[in-house]
Amino acid sequence: MGEDLNTNRMNYKETVEFLFSNLPMFQRIGPAAYKANLDNTHALDEHFGHPHKSFKTIHIAGTNGKGSVSHMLAAVLQTAGYKTGLFTSPHLLDFRERIRVNGELISEDYVCRFVNENTSLIEKISPSFFELTTLMAFRYFADSKVDIAVIETGMGGRLDSTNIITPLVSVITNIGLDHTQFLGNTPELIAGEKAGIIKAGIPVVIGEWQKETEAVYLNFSQKLNSELFFASKTYNIPVSLQSPDRKQIMYIHKGEALVYDNLAVDLLGLYQRKNIATVLMTIDCLRESGAQISKESIYTGLQNVRSITGLRGRWETIGYNPLIICDTGHNAAGITEVVEQIKQTPYKNLHFVFGMVSDKDPGSVLALLPKNAFYYFTKADIPRAMNPESLLLKATEFGLKGEVFQEISEAVEVAKAKAEKEDLVFIGGSTFIVAGALKHFSEGI
Repeated sequence: MGEDLNTNRMNYKETVEFLFSNLPMFQRIGPAAYKANLDNTHALDEHFGHPHKSFKTIHIAGTNGKGSVSHMLAAVLQTAGYKTGLFTSPHLLDFRERIRVNGELISEDYVCRFVNENTSLIEKISPSFFELTTLMAFRYFADSKVDIAVIETGMGGRLDSTNIITPLVSVITNIGLDHTQFLGNTPELIAGEKAGIIKAGIPVVIGEWQKETEAVYLNFSQKLNSELFFASKTYNIPVSLQSPDRKQIMYIHKGEALVYDNLAVDLLGLYQRKNIATVLMTIDCLRESGAQISKESIYTGLQNVRSITGLRGRWETIGYNPLIICDTGHNAAGITEVVEQIKQTPYKNLHFVFGMVSDKDPGSVLALLPKNAFYYFTKADIPRAMNPESLLLKATEFGLKGEVFQEISEAVEVAKAKAEKEDLVFIGGSTFIVAGALKHFSEGI
């Protein structure tokens, strides 16, 4: 895998701490970790023998939904009999969630060996956290001899560390205003960055058709001779129902024809309807390229996404009496979907455990939040976390009322204690708030 083992070999906990503390990590420190070129990625790729060339890939970018789409595709491919790699970010509880093969986390031993055997390379190249973990994933997938890997971009597209692959199909879920300091401050500019994953002659699926960005994609696809598909113009999923066994039931039309009758999905977010259309359009492209994916595999895979791939934090119920739900939606588009679903959820009183990161515009999100809720403003244990006092101060400008808590666990416990059995406690605003809450519940505090 690399050089000789160091005599002072780090264990798993020490290795992950080394990755977090010594490599610039955007999720933790923000803009300082961003590198606007692929130089390090190419250097690492060269060192590890271009591992991505030994397996097929699907490349997924977009502002929202790319994690759900990635997991759903992996679940279907795995059900269809393909040995499937899955690379996503960020993680919620364990670093190893980012890298899976057939749903199984990369082993602690592999992570330790990869880092320990390459410490001199890391010192020489000084890669970012994401640059190194991307190559760790590619090398692991090659070593695991996967048939295909679903690769989610980190933030953008054109300059993303994952953008050295040539996939079977490129997927862009949608465009929203997020990471504007890097990707641009208009939908058109952001779409241009995301469209950087489109490769010559490779089909591209756009999840949501958006008027502002259509011309950008048409321009890219024509220049690169890439067939372009808009999933939302092809598949129509007007409504969904929830079954007694907590599945979302969909009736999916392609044009006038009902093509998927009574399709059950174990992800309850109403926004998953958009993501399902993207997944089905992508599967159509994969079939065109020769992939053997039966209708039965689609039904079985989508009904069991969480158990097959371990996906968490998407409109996930983590408690009852009161009902406690978390969701990782964290920008204006994501929060809009969350608020819409809250409106359709029965409750007596609404309690909102909420936090954000400091490099996001709080106003664009706070303006969307329900005013009939009581807020428990808190912060994640990362340097990027927004001070909850500042968040409360800003929230009052939008007519929101609440209290400040320095620890997520305290905010959650106070919300649970104040809530009546018929109330709803929602936890979100940031992926890291959800991660902190899930950690708290997993520890059984």
